[in-house]
Amino acid sequence: MKNNVDFVNGEILRPLIWFTIPIFFTMLLQLLYGAVDVFIVGRFCEASSVSAISTGSQLVITLIFVSGDLIMGTAILLGQKLGANDEKAAGKVLGSTIFLFGIMGLVITIFLPIFARQFAMLMNAPYEALDETILYARISGLGGVFLVAFNAFGGIFRGIGDSKTPLMAVGISTIINILGDLILVGYYGKGAAGAAVATVFAQGISVIISLYVVRKKGFPFAFNKKDIRFNKVYIMDILRLGIPLALQSGLVNMSFLVIIAIINNLGVLASAGVGITERLCTFLMLIQISFSRSVATFTAYNAGAYKYDRAKKAMIYGALISLGFSVIIAAFSFFKGDILVGLFTKDPLVIEAGWEYLKSYSIDVVFTGFLFCFIGHLNGLGRTKFTMIQGIAGAFAIRIPFSYGMSILMPESLFLIGLATPMATFFQCGLCLYYIVRMNKKIKKGIPSL
Repeated sequence: MKNNVDFVNGEILRPLIWFTIPIFFTMLLQLLYGAVDVFIVGRFCEASSVSAISTGSQLVITLIFVSGDLIMGTAILLGQKLGANDEKAAGKVLGSTIFLFGIMGLVITIFLPIFARQFAMLMNAPYEALDETILYARISGLGGVFLVAFNAFGGIFRGIGDSKTPLMAVGISTIINILGDLILVGYYGKGAAGAAVATVFAQGISVIISLYVVRKKGFPFAFNKKDIRFNKVYIMDILRLGIPLALQSGLVNMSFLVIIAIINNLGVLASAGVGITERLCTFLMLIQISFSRSVATFTAYNAGAYKYDRAKKAMIYGALISLGFSVIIAAFSFFKGDILVGLFTKDPLVIEAGWEYLKSYSIDVVFTGFLFCFIGHLNGLGRTKFTMIQGIAGAFAIRIPFSYGMSILMPESLFLIGLATPMATFFQCGLCLYYIVRMNKKIKKGIPSL
């Protein structure tokens, strides 16, 4: 298996775009896992089932983002080692990753089903949806090994410059998930539980496909089974880079869980509408997130080769392209958001609630065009502690306090509650830009430690 893109030589824009495109479609298909659940359940079941998936899947989404950000430690480290042509170290990084994430998957599989009820109660799941929420979380938890491996393979492939293999694996498993939902939810009427079973099964298929590709093609560096062990040096390096990102992701997603808990107090219609909007918002930010991940990989390779100017140009290109798409997406979401929400439910009251919340989120879409590329650049340079700090600051200094303050106003306004998110993102953009300017001044005076 060879790197598909030369990150450290030649032009920048075209390789960056071609590397980003498969990442975009891979993430699009990954999101379809959850969106298909909501879409099919929304078409065949009551609002309580939609609420159960909206609430129960938030924990699963949090775990996906946390494990996905933790695996970024591997992607960054692999990129830096391969950029420096240190293939022996790259093999040890991979072996340490397999060991670390294998343990993590087992922990999730054991503990998530046990504490599913406590999670549902903590989230103030509406009474009508409580039992389904618990069942959805338990079934999803039993597939914890698949969930973690699902993300781990994506991070490993990106780290070696291959963004096409994850697309193929996820594409096949997404089709399986859709078929599973149609059969278990649409035909057998199993509701949220059927959606959870279909998702876990599809993730397992994706993992099997990834293992097959690895066995068939191998890696672009020396690797053997003896590398799969507790290697303190490389595991600590992975955790040093990945934990700040995972902690940020976990705490930031926790802030959204808090907001959902606040909104759940407004009733099942608000809960269902906001749950649908939360799923939509991730779709609306796919381009920005995709460029963030490709910029991170591009930066990591060039940091390993000490080519910081190339890394900075990649960040600028990614931010400008993201911004162009963001403005178009935001405008449609603000003025025609009822069409988007209506894709997931037939209930006019749920559509109204979801669109009201989506209007405020559409503002955030514009700001993330800058923010995510700033974060990707800093992550690739290994500055993950700062990205953690700015993310937590935005979540707990602005998003949660503002959301709560708006929720106690009478009459309640989902639009005003949702404004907390773009306000936090704007604040984070300022922090990142200030840090990048200061960091570039230091780079001009001498190479910083990574």
